Amino acid sequence: MNQPHQDQISTIFGLDPVILSASILIITFIVLFSDRFNRTVITLIGASIMIISGILTQDQAITGIDFNTLALLAGMMLIVAVIRQTGLFEYISIWAVHLVKGDPRGVLIVLSLVTALFSAFLDNLTTVLLLVPIALLIAKKLEVSPYPFLISQILASNIGGTATLIGDPPNILIGSATGYSFMDFLINLGPVVFILLVLTTLFFYFYLGSSLQTSQENRERIMRFCPADSIQDMALLKISLMIISAVIAGFIFGEHYGIRPGTIAIFGAAVLLLLSDFGQSSQVEGRRVREAFAEVEWGALFFFMGLFIVVHGVEHTGILQILGEKLIELTKGDPQITTFALLWLAALASAAIDNIPFVTTMIPLVESMESSLGGADAVEPVWWSLALGACLGGNGSLIGAAANVMVAGLGERAGYPLSFMTFIKIGMPFMLLSVLVANVYIYVVYF
Repeated sequence: MNQPHQDQISTIFGLDPVILSASILIITFIVLFSDRFNRTVITLIGASIMIISGILTQDQAITGIDFNTLALLAGMMLIVAVIRQTGLFEYISIWAVHLVKGDPRGVLIVLSLVTALFSAFLDNLTTVLLLVPIALLIAKKLEVSPYPFLISQILASNIGGTATLIGDPPNILIGSATGYSFMDFLINLGPVVFILLVLTTLFFYFYLGSSLQTSQENRERIMRFCPADSIQDMALLKISLMIISAVIAGFIFGEHYGIRPGTIAIFGAAVLLLLSDFGQSSQVEGRRVREAFAEVEWGALFFFMGLFIVVHGVEHTGILQILGEKLIELTKGDPQITTFALLWLAALASAAIDNIPFVTTMIPLVESMESSLGGADAVEPVWWSLALGACLGGNGSLIGAAANVMVAGLGERAGYPLSFMTFIKIGMPFMLLSVLVANVYIYVVYF
């Protein structure tokens, strides 16, 4: 692979582009971790400085934005905004409470397992958009802290999304590069995800859920609610379920026809908005559409835009490429050492920066190692280690994965801001333990 052409980057005052871009990234993250300023504002300032300093031109910055992810988020937010009007979220929340007889820890476990399952067969972004509002609603009704629910949703969504081709964006990228199928991912990554879910359930019950105590009065009051009474608009619910089913099918089969998930989500949202107000006056339709767009987490979308540009600036100067090439040099082409080194590198890097650009950068490097490692069969464990490291590493920090930022945004909108340091204290040790389990799994299965 060619070295980055750093001499072609003309920075302000002639500063070294590698040092300058790394400094912007580090300072941006330090300010984010301090939790003293709004995260969206900080990433937009960091992105702007990447352009003003000369690291990127405006056109280059725009190419660094993953519009597929933004479109997927915006489309699913609109769909969720319409579904919320039907009362479906209240129905599921009351059903979950009835299932465990109002025990807050039981609800935490049930919702976490549902999140993990949905994340595997939808994607984790869609899943948290659907289930986090339910978790917050239950916490409010039971009068318990919502933070264990927010944190558990993040951890469960990233673990569940690890299992399949469509569960997490890094897997989609790896699948596109390798040709591995949905079943390839499920067979190779499904067993370790199942092990991690068992351990995660124990962790949630004995640690995260230990503080969840509510009064018998609250439990009895919520148990008196009937799930069926929560449905407010059955006709709209049927339409919504039809559209969300079609969108899910589109996620599964669309990639085979070159149709990206973002396009499917936006199309589904537009069709749902059209059908939900079909036959209404233009005034009513306009008001309902404005209300749906008001539910979109615009702050989270602009946060992603800023973050994509900041990371693209670092990638543009070649830092990530240099890091990958150093990995090849240090491992000296040994398949086992390369596999484990990439697993931990991917996990730690994904906790520090978003896992999507990191995986995008590492894919051509892994492809270049195929012949030196002994062919396609020998490099297969390396691909699985990259997937496991990137997906599980997303649990290491609040900006490690797109789903994390989305959960934090939903919590902040509801009045429960989740700070970076609060999450890291739980997420980082949890992530390291998960990657250790993945390391053992890869060794036992492949070596």
